[in-house]
Amino acid sequence: MNIRPVADAERNLGGTDFFLLWAGVAISLAEIWAGGLLAPMGFRAALLAILLGHVIGNTLMALGGVIGSNHGITSMVSIRPSFGILGSNLAAVLNIVQLICWASIMLIIGGRAGAMLSSRGGVLASDEFWIVLIGLGTLLWALLTGRTIWKMMQVAAVVGLVLVLLIMTWEAYRHLGSGVAIPSSSAAMPFMTGLDLVIAMPISWMPLLADYSRFAMKSSTAFWSTWWGYFLVSSWMYALGLSASLWTGNAEPHMQLLGLMGGQGLLTSALLTVVFSTITSDFPDLYSATCSFLNISGRISAKTVMAFTGVLSIVLALVFPMERYQGFLFFIGAMFVPLFGVVLTDYFLIRKRRLDLDALDRVGGAYWYSRGYHRKALLAWAVGFATYESSQLLGSPVGGSIPSMLVAGVLYYAAAARSHGRR
Repeated sequence: MNIRPVADAERNLGGTDFFLLWAGVAISLAEIWAGGLLAPMGFRAALLAILLGHVIGNTLMALGGVIGSNHGITSMVSIRPSFGILGSNLAAVLNIVQLICWASIMLIIGGRAGAMLSSRGGVLASDEFWIVLIGLGTLLWALLTGRTIWKMMQVAAVVGLVLVLLIMTWEAYRHLGSGVAIPSSSAAMPFMTGLDLVIAMPISWMPLLADYSRFAMKSSTAFWSTWWGYFLVSSWMYALGLSASLWTGNAEPHMQLLGLMGGQGLLTSALLTVVFSTITSDFPDLYSATCSFLNISGRISAKTVMAFTGVLSIVLALVFPMERYQGFLFFIGAMFVPLFGVVLTDYFLIRKRRLDLDALDRVGGAYWYSRGYHRKALLAWAVGFATYESSQLLGSPVGGSIPSMLVAGVLYYAAAARSHGRR
């Protein structure tokens, strides 16, 4: 494993591979839980936020992957032309933090669910047992599967999980659904706040996209397969969590749904859902955290880095305060929405999809700027971050995602377009 540009002859991922990869990522208890967070909006407004938020977030997410599929480079390397070779390390550090946190959150959710479903008591009813078990399973998946074996295992896992989710959805609507959503007793959530929560989920995967799209045989196929794979399944997960929360008033709809399956004699299916949905969602976190580490330094072996991040995610899962999940989603939005506002503006509008691959790691080259940092990009990112945070603080009627991306993109374009044209 390395972060050098992937040659055309080494690219072997097609549309089905990308569809299954991102559909598998979306099959997550965390996404069901996130859908439940929208219950205070009411069903119609929340469903609109789910669909619109995924259209916006998925489009931005998949566009981030285009840079990788066009040039065979990883996500963090794709940030170097806009932020500078060393400037991209700032994004890499943030990405490592969010990916390890994501992996830990997934393990916590999986651990709680596994313990709840265990009917034998003892160690099997312990959150910690399932956190360690699933965490080690994810690490083994990441360390021991090459691309060929991974593709076969991904197909089997995703097909199996989709079948289980069809059963889960049927059981939910049969036993919980009354045909009319029950109004939530919580304070109403503004529409744009809910939209920000939805956008944050696909945006959280945006710093990972190019790590996989660099292996695409065709850029347009990778874009649309990624878009549809994540859109269809993630929207489904959100809607299922939203419906379950509104029907039952339960703040943790994923637990309610798994408990329902266990009560209907589907305990094995529920446990398999917990284990494999967590693994298929956590594997990209470990892999891309490793890619981000290698962007900073290539002196440590990839497998050592992957093992370290896998073990660290397990340790953090044992102590992470899960009650801060919603705040974590907003943090991701604040950091990465304006960052990729700069990156996408730079690549699509200023550079017109052209990059100098030889300069991507050359000290003193085109992407070195001022001692490795592009100050104009950093300034635009900072202003975009401040825009997002102030929008959240002041309860802006237009939310934080769209304004922060526009502010960062426009500011960067105004500052950088003229100097780029003079080169």
